[in-house]
Amino acid sequence: LQVWTPANIRSAPHLEMCSEISLLCPSTLMIHVFILSLLQVLFFCSSSCCLSHRELLETTCRLANTLKNHGIQKGDRVAIYMPVSPLAVAAMLACARIGAVHTVVFAGFSSEALAGRIQDAQCKAVITCNQGVRGGRLIHLKSTVDTAVKSCPTVQHVFVSQRTEKPAVMGELDVPLEESAVCPAELMDSEDLLFLLYTSGSTGKPKGIVHTQAGYLLYASLTHQYVFDYRDGDVFGCVADVGWITGHSYVVYGPLCNGATTVLFESTPVYPNPGRYWETVQRLRISQFYGAPTALRLLLKFDESWVKKYDRSSLRTLGSETGGVCIAPRPADEGAPIVPAMAMRPFFGIQPALMGEKGELLSGTSVSGALCISQPWPGMARGIYGDHQRFIDAYFKPYPGYYFTGDGAFRTEEGYYQITGRMDDVINVSGHRLGTAEIEDALDEHPAVPETAVVGIPHDIKGEVPFAFVVLKEDLGDDPHAVLQQLRELVATKIAKYAVPEDFLVVKRLPKTRSGKIMRRILRKIAMEMNGDLGDVSTLDDPSVVKEIVEAQQRYRKQSKQQKKK
Repeated sequence: LQVWTPANIRSAPHLEMCSEISLLCPSTLMIHVFILSLLQVLFFCSSSCCLSHRELLETTCRLANTLKNHGIQKGDRVAIYMPVSPLAVAAMLACARIGAVHTVVFAGFSSEALAGRIQDAQCKAVITCNQGVRGGRLIHLKSTVDTAVKSCPTVQHVFVSQRTEKPAVMGELDVPLEESAVCPAELMDSEDLLFLLYTSGSTGKPKGIVHTQAGYLLYASLTHQYVFDYRDGDVFGCVADVGWITGHSYVVYGPLCNGATTVLFESTPVYPNPGRYWETVQRLRISQFYGAPTALRLLLKFDESWVKKYDRSSLRTLGSETGGVCIAPRPADEGAPIVPAMAMRPFFGIQPALMGEKGELLSGTSVSGALCISQPWPGMARGIYGDHQRFIDAYFKPYPGYYFTGDGAFRTEEGYYQITGRMDDVINVSGHRLGTAEIEDALDEHPAVPETAVVGIPHDIKGEVPFAFVVLKEDLGDDPHAVLQQLRELVATKIAKYAVPEDFLVVKRLPKTRSGKIMRRILRKIAMEMNGDLGDVSTLDDPSVVKEIVEAQQRYRKQSKQQKKK
């Protein structure tokens, strides 16, 4: 990359490329690689269907022709509101094939959340299904789209597929998905938009992150190949939703660029039981399994027998999700050490930098600071759609001349990198700056605690104090009060007495988006008893969790008042 200015981030020089993404290869510099093998590409929808590369190409072309025949052109934005399915992948590839810009919206968001994303991107069309199936439940997608597009005047067509047997009610904008299986690919510039992807909304107004053609595809392809040690014949299993960047990179584009067999997982990790992931590994002989850290922590609540009862001998790599790997244990020399839960080594072309509190560059080892990247890389985002200044302010202004990741990190004596948590999750307790991730790490060391979330709340004397939400294992034999006391002692020993949370609230689960992000703004408001101002909760994987936590908080406060009276 030759250009590294916040106002003009791009891949250079510009190249004209054929949009053969939908032929399952990057095809930059007009290199056409036609994959005609019958290698099974897409596994495991609810119907356990398999799809070959050729069948995926035909489906993609049919959908692309439908879009073109209804006026969708290069540069038009198209919203995709579908469950994890072969057709969702084909919809993404169909947009890429004709040069349209797709924005995939998680098929669980409310009509209001969907409408906001459509309006911001000024989408010309929406692709959806009549219904989705998730965890044994039917999700009514078409009716949600119908409500959303009423406030979206730019939408000219809604393309509808039948996912279940119940027919969709078709309106004036609606178009069924059927067309010819031959569609020439559009010629694209290397920096033409490939897709927009909106954040889940866990930190305020969603923003549409811009990714372009050549750089993103190159990076997704190389990280898939080298980070995961992908080899011909492997079955690659990333269980992310295609509505998130991890699903874009490591369910769709990365694996398909490399001609891989990729798994589509439509369900949940605990449906119909907590052995679902490992049963899938056994049945499909998965070689690399890539899951969300929060999902793995959820499974810690259950007995190990759910893992051990299945044959996992096909697995070579087990990883936790991110959408564009920058630091990872691999690639590395043969026999090089791998430290659990540590990011470790920068990927090709990534130059990390740790910055101090005064903006100075920290050199040497055994140092902690703000994690930045000192030079551009192919897969980096190019901006925020319609608001490039916001992109500059968020990622380039904090440390001029560097890209700020938002994370803190520690560089070990060996030169490895350990992510310490989000820099914005810092609280000030009596003048002591304290990362909530550090407290969570200490709490999570207790064998009875699969996961926690710590937020800061105002305090009249100390300024702020930590408030801990704690999930305990279901088969806990110990007294919960004894466990909480052990947690206090653990934090005091591992960090300091001032870091011990003022309050501990035991909950059954934490509020998370479908991508696995904990919605801390909701937890913070619950901790501060601002239950009437929780904001939009439709972006949660299961919004009912909020009511559970609010009720637990109310019981906790009532008990605390009774104890004070005594």
